[in-house]
Amino acid sequence: MSFVQYAADHPFPIQNLPYGVFSTDDSPATRPGVAIGDYILDLDKLSRSEFFSKDAGVAAEVFQKGTLDPLVATEPEAWPKVRAFLTKILSPDSPLKAKKDEFLVSSTAKSTHLHLPITIGDYTDFYSSYEHALNCGILFRGEKDAIQPNWRHLPVAYHGRASSVVVSGTAFHRPSGQILDKPGDTQPIFSECRKLDYELELAFIYGGSPTKQGSRLSTAEARKHIFGYTLMNDWSARDIQAWEYIPLGPFLSKNFCTTVSPWIISPEALEPFKTKQYDHDPKLLPYLDDPEGFGYDVPLKIEIKSPESDTYAHVSTSNIQHTYYTFAQMLTHHSVTGCPLRPSDMLGSGTLSAPRPDGLGSLLERNKGGKEPFELDATRKDMTFLRDGDSVKFSAVVKAPGGYSIGFGECEGTVLPAVPL
Repeated sequence: MSFVQYAADHPFPIQNLPYGVFSTDDSPATRPGVAIGDYILDLDKLSRSEFFSKDAGVAAEVFQKGTLDPLVATEPEAWPKVRAFLTKILSPDSPLKAKKDEFLVSSTAKSTHLHLPITIGDYTDFYSSYEHALNCGILFRGEKDAIQPNWRHLPVAYHGRASSVVVSGTAFHRPSGQILDKPGDTQPIFSECRKLDYELELAFIYGGSPTKQGSRLSTAEARKHIFGYTLMNDWSARDIQAWEYIPLGPFLSKNFCTTVSPWIISPEALEPFKTKQYDHDPKLLPYLDDPEGFGYDVPLKIEIKSPESDTYAHVSTSNIQHTYYTFAQMLTHHSVTGCPLRPSDMLGSGTLSAPRPDGLGSLLERNKGGKEPFELDATRKDMTFLRDGDSVKFSAVVKAPGGYSIGFGECEGTVLPAVPL
């Protein structure tokens, strides 16, 4: 319970307390906060007040740098203490209640603006959903060779661009690049992307001390370093990707924009939704053993709104649990060569697809590579790939056994026309 009033099914109850960064028109400097109902608790202001104490587990300065980076960089043992302190400060008998208007900011007001919650250092994107890998493999190589021989042995990934990661609500221009004009062509043309797609993902944030070059993390150690999770859209230019990806994988087809939710959900908030991890056959190498590993049973929803429509149309619902590898295994594999990891590094799960037609995490899978258009709504009866003006929104809300809900906020972006060459 909290002195902040909110609906019983609100996605940001006191059991959630997601971290974000915000500003307001009358105070444009960014500062960290936690969402509670339709409000944001200003952590910068709290840290400078008489209500802040050593019970927070971190120094007041951690919340006074305009970003969550200092908190992410603290040792993992401090994070539960911060969460417990914030839970107490928002409880019904908290002395903050009498001065709540000084510390709470409306998250729904037009004068409140949400920002990237961290300064993303490095960004790695995995390919961890078996269902997605299978669907794409069938499209490109046929059912017999759909899953590559290495896929069941290691978490496949590529290095992405942190510079083009944007917060939800940011529009972006359709990319341009080299594509093949029509089937059978062997010479490319320069063109704006004709097959723009989304990819439904969950990102996780590395926190704590940086690892030293040459050191490795066990799966148990890796799990402790996961600060939290956020929704992510890895926008993809499929025609640019098809021409460029052999032999080194995607480059320009992925580097133009990646959208994330403004909120980071803590592992503690997701405890009630743990679920069994995948059975691995063949057995993984010992360094990837994760006997305490788990997934999360949290539904993920995809919606699209065309510029001709006033409302979003539901496209599919997948689930976080569709990761063949645990998040700890992904992080462990990343470190096995001795690659240094640093606080505020972001790692994506890869597209999360469910094993059913209405649970696919990309348009590529839904329309079979553009060969099977589908009806989005009355305004778009021949949906294949994204058009200019289309908006895509990801969301995630799950109900806990205790009756409350945990939400991730929204991850939304709109396609603008390509910039002329």
